Amino acid sequence: MAVDIVLAYLHHAAMVLFFGALWREFQLCRPSGERGVALALAKTDLVYFGAALGLLLSGLGRLTFGAMPADFYLGNPVFHAKMGLFLLVGVMSAWPTMRFMRWRKRASTGIQPSPAELEATRKLILVELCIAALIPLLAVLMVRGVGR
Repeated sequence: MAVDIVLAYLHHAAMVLFFGALWREFQLCRPSGERGVALALAKTDLVYFGAALGLLLSGLGRLTFGAMPADFYLGNPVFHAKMGLFLLVGVMSAWPTMRFMRWRKRASTGIQPSPAELEATRKLILVELCIAALIPLLAVLMVRGVGR
């Protein structure tokens, strides 16, 4: 039981960090003229990646070593929907990540992202946030037996 408690805590902490980093990316992706935005975005994206990895690893830990048997999760279509949304958000995040890396390289030469680039990336991050917000809802439904 102690292992499940630790894994659940790590999973929730990773989720908070995941949403915090994604929200920070959303905040940073606005035209401001500030130097250093590209570097801040790249650093924040590393935190976002780490949080996503933490979510995945702690979730796999809960699946393998948690209090509930693996069939509780694997036999539930709500769990599969939750994982599908997590995968979708992960795939969607590749585009902003590539932009952040490109912007960081350009920033070393003094070139900042254009307002149009920032706005397009900001919109995509907002879509990611909206989709990701459904994941905890699916988790709550699953724990309450929906889909079984």
